[in-house]
Amino acid sequence: MHPNEELIARFYAAFARRDVDVMDACYLPDVEFSDSVFRDLHGSRARAMWRMLAERSQDLEVGVRDIHADEDSGAAHWDARYTYSATGRKVVNHVDARFQFQAGLIAVHHDSFNLWRWAAQALGVSGRALGWTPYMRQKIQRSAQLALDRYIASHGGG
Repeated sequence: MHPNEELIARFYAAFARRDVDVMDACYLPDVEFSDSVFRDLHGSRARAMWRMLAERSQDLEVGVRDIHADEDSGAAHWDARYTYSATGRKVVNHVDARFQFQAGLIAVHHDSFNLWRWAAQALGVSGRALGWTPYMRQKIQRSAQLALDRYIASHGGG
């Protein structure tokens, strides 16, 4: 197994245990992260996002597969099963991740998933009916950013 494949596996194993300190150690200090909800997070904001998600997901189950990596880049597929804290609804999210590496750590991490499918599960009828619209996507993204801002403010700057 390539060392960067081991790094990806270590990152997701730590997430499954909600061990954000190990997750942090997999990232460069100025890591860039984005996904369908959290856009363009850098450094401490990316780390705070993982901390927030780990703390709020009391029943989180994470599985990872199809890990591939070389010296410069990598990819994996991961699944998360959890209860969305804002609504109490069960979610199964299927995520494709892409990575870029530098100095043996993750420099760029981009996750992609079907936001409409996530919204249908997490939000119910409104997510199913409107989750595909730009309005609903922006509303979900704004709400997530606000939650992250509040989390960071309450935890001393992230």
